[in-house]
Amino acid sequence: MTGPGSDAPPDPQWLPSFLDAQSAEAGAARNTILSYGRDLNDFAGFLQAKGLSYATLTRADIETYLIRCEAEGLAKSTRARRLSAIRQLYRFAYEEGWRTDNPAIRIAGPGRAQRLPKTLSLEEVEALLEAARDQGRSQKDQIRNRCLMELLYATGMRVSELVSLPVSSARGDPRMLLVRGKGDKERMVPLSPPAREALAAWLTARDEAEEQARIEHRAPPSRFLFPSGGKEGHLTRQGFHKLLKDIAVKAGVSPAKVTPHVLRHAFATHLLQGGADLRAIQMLLGHADLSTTEIYTHVLDERLKELVLTHHPLAKPRGKSDGTA
Repeated sequence: MTGPGSDAPPDPQWLPSFLDAQSAEAGAARNTILSYGRDLNDFAGFLQAKGLSYATLTRADIETYLIRCEAEGLAKSTRARRLSAIRQLYRFAYEEGWRTDNPAIRIAGPGRAQRLPKTLSLEEVEALLEAARDQGRSQKDQIRNRCLMELLYATGMRVSELVSLPVSSARGDPRMLLVRGKGDKERMVPLSPPAREALAAWLTARDEAEEQARIEHRAPPSRFLFPSGGKEGHLTRQGFHKLLKDIAVKAGVSPAKVTPHVLRHAFATHLLQGGADLRAIQMLLGHADLSTTEIYTHVLDERLKELVLTHHPLAKPRGKSDGTA
């Protein structure tokens, strides 16, 4: 029996009830909620056009929707994300007693296209870090911009995590930063000596500016490490993205290949090249699932191949002095 439970709500209430629960109970990040909403709104439009109901549709109906998505030319990653959203919706419906089954649970996803993450060479990153030292209209801006770049490359933080860091997390010359990531999950990331030095310089400049603003009654103290006068109260992702492009131009690196996410990939790639393992990278990047981190296995493949060719006794040319034929 695949019918609804006795307390299943009318169709229009399914989606808002699910999104409200994800936000309040599961603690999903705002961007995750917005993504669920976009994907499930498209699915809702399909159901309405076909005269189908959330409470009674079947696995075949969902598969028909996915076939339509493929026919529309949607990427594998988009189709996989939409199926995941539908699964989550029906898992919630099952837990709430609205359905006695999850019709999406056994549908095989389209998989993901195997794309290697874009990254930067160590020389390019060093050029960016050097260019950030004097990028800015004032000395205070230059100190801030250097700190932003050093922290991003030293920790592999997401740009949203970086710009929204509370100033309290940076007090006391920390060796590690507490970062609040996706789903409100916290993790600790270590700071390199250059990052600690840049952070200390920025805190001094920031606090002096805050004190001057307090004396002049221009603005109350900010709780953010990188405060801004905008409505969010801190430097925005868009603002940092533009800043990064300007730094790339100054560094002589193509702005087209430099984004905050590419720097995050560079952090992970360079660590792996230096000998770190995938599990450590997973923890530092804040990936919930190790499979997400496995996009970097191409780096490991090259390093492991080099290790075998260099150190395995059978990989070396064999002479005839050992009596072999």
